[in-house]
Amino acid sequence: MQLRKKTASHDVDAPGPTPNVTFEASKGGTGVRVNAFRIGFMGGIGVLVALLAGALIGQLSTVLVYIGVALFIALGLDPLVTFLERYIPRWSAILAVVVTVLLAFGGVVFAVVPILINQATNLVQNFPDIVQDLSQQDWVQNLSKQLNGSFDVDHSLQQLQKFVEDPGNLLSVGGGILAVGTGILSGLTGALIVLILMLYFLASMRSMKSMMYRFVPASRRQNYIDVSEEVTSSVGRYVVGQITQAGINGVLSLVFLLIIGAPLPVLLATFAFMGSLIPLVGTLGAAIVISLLCFFASPATALAAAIYYLVYMQVESYVISPRIMSRAVQVPGALVVIAAVAGATIGGVLGALVAVPVAASVIIIVQKVIYPRQEQA
Repeated sequence: MQLRKKTASHDVDAPGPTPNVTFEASKGGTGVRVNAFRIGFMGGIGVLVALLAGALIGQLSTVLVYIGVALFIALGLDPLVTFLERYIPRWSAILAVVVTVLLAFGGVVFAVVPILINQATNLVQNFPDIVQDLSQQDWVQNLSKQLNGSFDVDHSLQQLQKFVEDPGNLLSVGGGILAVGTGILSGLTGALIVLILMLYFLASMRSMKSMMYRFVPASRRQNYIDVSEEVTSSVGRYVVGQITQAGINGVLSLVFLLIIGAPLPVLLATFAFMGSLIPLVGTLGAAIVISLLCFFASPATALAAAIYYLVYMQVESYVISPRIMSRAVQVPGALVVIAAVAGATIGGVLGALVAVPVAASVIIIVQKVIYPRQEQA
């Protein structure tokens, strides 16, 4: 490549800056081509690395959800450990909390699961009789007469009965025997992984925090520690409060469903408890499903269930939730819906459970870090 050297003229005796020396590539040189190739090659590598990282995150999404659930459960149990630590050593407090939680969980499982299995079995076995009784009720007959010619209610109920009576159809809905068995095994494996991770996080919570704090420069470490402690404390209170609200909803639902004579009250109350773990969205969804299932008893039963859940959701929003969540961060309703839907899309039910505490953490960070910086700017 031919290069021409150009030197700016200057006086040797006069003080001044060092002469400017530039190099120009002659037309047809290859220097520019080499640089363009290098930039394009490195850019292509960067894109490939980004795609690979995205694919890995997608493959590890379930594991990341397990980690998040275990971490949030550990944060929820950490206040109990801190309280017991005033009287006994930390390892004894951790052991006591873990044993208590395991015993409570085991007791609920052994007390509720047999009833759930029994009621589910009765539902499958007695479903033809339930459909037959439903088709003979007066309101169904009146509805069939009013819709005569446009929609045959009796024929639809018969088709539903035939569909349920065929085991192949139920298996096809569930994805087949292999898919159902794989789902159950996956659920048990996930629960075990969450339990093990929760025990580890609970035992090493302080050491994990200390190690994380050391990555922050000393000049900003104290502010970072204050914000982190507030985030973890608020998330812990949020987890405990949400579980408490779900327990209240489950117990009250069981009592009310028994009073109105709803079908499968224990199963429906368990569904209400699980739905309440996801605020706003879960409670509303569980209420709709339970009210629809109460139609198998009678329209009056379904109407009573719908009215009850409408009243309960108001009481929960204005009485129960403010008292339980008074020390936890308040998440706006629109953000709850967005976070729950996004979390469910990413990680299913577990993702929806984790998404709302994550949103609460983001709100704390914005309030304690972003807003003060904007005020000082």
